[in-house]
Amino acid sequence: MSKVTSKLQVTIPKAIADRHGLRPGDEIEWVSTGDAIRVVPIVPVKPLGIPERLRLFDAATKRLRRKQWVGEAPKDRGWTREELYDRGRTR
Repeated sequence: MSKVTSKLQVTIPKAIADRHGLRPGDEIEWVSTGDAIRVVPIVPVKPLGIPERLRLFDAATKRLRRKQWVGEAPKDRGWTREELYDRGRTR
């Protein structure tokens, strides 16, 4: 069990710190969950290397190309986009 000091500091028990891989200098987040408080370690984000970034970019490009509309031009709707917007025009 830990106590809160006069400076509102708390010591994490060594067994729990070892189990979750916490080391001095690691950042943690305090989350209020109703009647309890959760302590969540913040996992640092490892920067991606160039090969991984290129792989992700190529995958996103392929997804975008699959989503692009291919086919005939849209039929006349009887209205234009400009007719929908009156803002900024004199009446």
